[in-house]
Amino acid sequence: MAFRRTSNDSGGAQRFVIVGLGNPGKEYAHTRHNIGQNTVELLASRKSSKLKSTRDRALVAETHFDAVPVVLAVPITFMNDSGEAVGPLCRRFKISDMTKIIVVHDELDLEPGVVRIKQGGGLAGHNGLSSISHHLKTNDYIRIRIGIGKPHSKQQGADHVLNRVPAAERKIFDVAIAIAADAAELIVTSGLDVAMQRINIR
Repeated sequence: MAFRRTSNDSGGAQRFVIVGLGNPGKEYAHTRHNIGQNTVELLASRKSSKLKSTRDRALVAETHFDAVPVVLAVPITFMNDSGEAVGPLCRRFKISDMTKIIVVHDELDLEPGVVRIKQGGGLAGHNGLSSISHHLKTNDYIRIRIGIGKPHSKQQGADHVLNRVPAAERKIFDVAIAIAADAAELIVTSGLDVAMQRINIR
């Protein structure tokens, strides 16, 4: 199936897929790299929906935001292989309009706790996004970026994203996760432009 930029899917063109990126396993659960996954888990909790294992290498819950059908998904691949879950998932749910795919992820280029929405553009060296773009054959999906800040040196990069977050900083991220979840709901219920106007000015 070739992914297009139109919204003319048969059988439910309005369905959204919201993907939260992270790594599987308890050792990564509260790391900076899993902040996208934490956001989708919060969305599922808000809707009293249970994320369940599927054949698409992802935990998935189907729900609605207002009357709009939404698929919440957390890949169970490692971050660098996220597209191996997102590609099949979007094909199964017949998503060809890139504005119906929302990916929530950590962002080194933003200060800790800052949340920003954008559609398309560069990948800023994020391996999870690179994998998704490779499988979707486009960068045009929507991203909700949650700032985690940069480490002091490149040598500290892996430790920065994969180590557990200190308690004081965790409070900042808990607020950011809630804002990111609000952003996802706004995109679905009010549209991308409205969501960007409300979230990107913070």
